[in-house]
Amino acid sequence: MPRLLQIRRAVLSSLTLGAAGVLAHYYPQLVAGFPHLVYLTGWFLGVLCLGLTAYNLRKKLPFLPLLSSRVWLQFHAYAGLFAGVLFVFHLRFAVPAGPFNLALAGLFLAVTLSGISGWWLSRAIPRRLTSAGGEVPFERIPVIRRDLRLQAEKIALAAIPEAKSTTLADFYVRELAPAFAAGPAFFPHLLGSRAALNNRLAALAETGRYLAASEQTRAEEIAELVRARHVLDFHHANQLLLKGWLFVHLPLTYALLVFTFVHILLVHTYSGGAR
Repeated sequence: MPRLLQIRRAVLSSLTLGAAGVLAHYYPQLVAGFPHLVYLTGWFLGVLCLGLTAYNLRKKLPFLPLLSSRVWLQFHAYAGLFAGVLFVFHLRFAVPAGPFNLALAGLFLAVTLSGISGWWLSRAIPRRLTSAGGEVPFERIPVIRRDLRLQAEKIALAAIPEAKSTTLADFYVRELAPAFAAGPAFFPHLLGSRAALNNRLAALAETGRYLAASEQTRAEEIAELVRARHVLDFHHANQLLLKGWLFVHLPLTYALLVFTFVHILLVHTYSGGAR
């Protein structure tokens, strides 16, 4: 990890913890001195949520000179954590009353938890992919999967005239062709399971006892393709999780903004908040 990034994380962590500590320490005095403190914390939360949502807009406009995406991401992470702390103070450490307020609080909690999950995934998954041999572009995975299948078929067919035997080709059609043609299994690869890979390699090794010398060479080539397909499916499962997380976090975020806007209207209409 670059030293500058370490320093930046340490500074932002200290600022976030410090701000939360100061708020917790002076909160009783603030409540006593500002009868309408709940409105101030509410407005601050609303502005903070808009600022956090701006990160998604920044990603869609990378050409604008508005700091780097990494800086925005760090601000997004630490400001989001502070927003969670501020939300607890905004609720005055009590469960909200009424279905609408409960729904709003539930949305805020869901956005916060999904954000923390995404923060963890964005750090854990790249390390997993690097340990598996570097990242494969997600958009190219279907093409690479097809190429692996075609290579395996070509090798299995090439073994027939070389050995004047169909033993390897028959095994491929019976055991491996369905695996190469099938889509990737999501959860086993997400959990890092190697059971399917080990079973296929063991079956191939068992069949190798009945192969001619030329077929043995072809069987080793197919085994390498089986391993490559396993790694590719591992990449697919992990990258799909990372991309799919956004389809949870972003809709929840926009729903939270809508509920927040309605909440502000209701508060200032019926509770005298505008005063």
